[in-house]
Amino acid sequence: MDEEYDVIVLGTGLTECILSGLLSVNGMKVLHMDRNDYYGGASASLNLNQLFEQYGNGSPPESLGSSRDYNVDIVPKFIMAGGLLVKMLVHANVTKYLEFLVIEGSYVQKGNKINKVPATEKEALNSNLMGLLEKRRFKKMLEFISNWDKSNPKSQKGIDIYTDPMSAVFSKFSLSDGTQDLAGHAIALNRDDEYKNKPAVETFERVKLYFESLARYQKSPYLYPLYGLGELPQAFARLSAIYGGTYMLNKPIDEIVYEDGVFAGVRSGEEVAKARFVVGDPSYFPEKCESTGKVVRVVCILSHPIPNTNNSPSTQIIIPYSQCNRSSDIYVTLVSSSHKVAPNGKYVAIVSTTVETNNPEAECQPGIALLGSVDQKFVLISDTFAPSSDGKEDKVFISSSFDATSHFETTCEDVLDLYERITGEPLDLTPKESDNNNEN
Repeated sequence: MDEEYDVIVLGTGLTECILSGLLSVNGMKVLHMDRNDYYGGASASLNLNQLFEQYGNGSPPESLGSSRDYNVDIVPKFIMAGGLLVKMLVHANVTKYLEFLVIEGSYVQKGNKINKVPATEKEALNSNLMGLLEKRRFKKMLEFISNWDKSNPKSQKGIDIYTDPMSAVFSKFSLSDGTQDLAGHAIALNRDDEYKNKPAVETFERVKLYFESLARYQKSPYLYPLYGLGELPQAFARLSAIYGGTYMLNKPIDEIVYEDGVFAGVRSGEEVAKARFVVGDPSYFPEKCESTGKVVRVVCILSHPIPNTNNSPSTQIIIPYSQCNRSSDIYVTLVSSSHKVAPNGKYVAIVSTTVETNNPEAECQPGIALLGSVDQKFVLISDTFAPSSDGKEDKVFISSSFDATSHFETTCEDVLDLYERITGEPLDLTPKESDNNNEN
């Protein structure tokens, strides 16, 4: 360890491992350290014993099955099939280390009932989410989003999506509040209604991403890796190792060394590693971060699929905030033995949302109520942080905490931003000809 590197990476979360891999491919000498004895950091997948040790009381009951059959995500998220993470996986050529399944379906709550978000034209026609006339108006809006062209005034219908808010688009097509919830929350995946007052282009891009992802596999726009999300950082760690990166797990970080206020190295025990800059998650630099709130996640082990989801072994349910008197949405994810994350006959459901009160678990109750009987429950409350500076002066580049969203798009946007700040150049994710057949 007592030598010089180009970069030291602290923590093996997904953001850190992606950057470690990309910087190693760029020819940088990387030292990657983690105080934990496992990969993944906040994006780790835990076995049952680890889950009880960190978040439960006592030992797991035998009725839950073997500990080693579980790979429970601390941060539940799905992967948009056409999104940034897939592009990064293909760009880095690490899909060969992973295997994915398509999530069976996506649902949204309206009133006291959950409804499937239509994945085909037939499902749309038969959906109870809206009446016939509303379906026509909604279809026209989706066609408008698809066809809007900056260079073709006829396609714009008087709407400038770069300046006009999304609320103006909804008004133009006279969409009801329920249909706006479907478009803005179940499809565009906004967490609250602030998007309505922002330029419509942001929601247009989100809607297009949803349908581009859906078009790939039809059932839903979401993918999930076998053996849990903890496989993702490990795949990028392998990439870094292939290009000469050095990994040290279970390594205490005793001191971040600075010279004249600029990062110079990391001390572990009597050893000091020096580098030009450091990348790490907020837990390694609490004095350089600011709080952005809290996220609550309730992990539930079930012996059955979620009721009213067609016995799907995997699904997502979105409860728009307007349906439960909140300021932000509630997300429910379900995976099972099909994904190698639980024993046969067991399912892992996770309810998550942004904390708004002094009783975070109660805030998840609308989602928990959809699950039916629960065998075991764990409540995880996480503080979220963002760096207080961009790192360019002190050479300390810090990632942001995982938010409550059900996908990795915001995480990948953080990766892109960090990469450009570190290297001075944007990451080019344009597919190469050799990538054409790499996606799973």
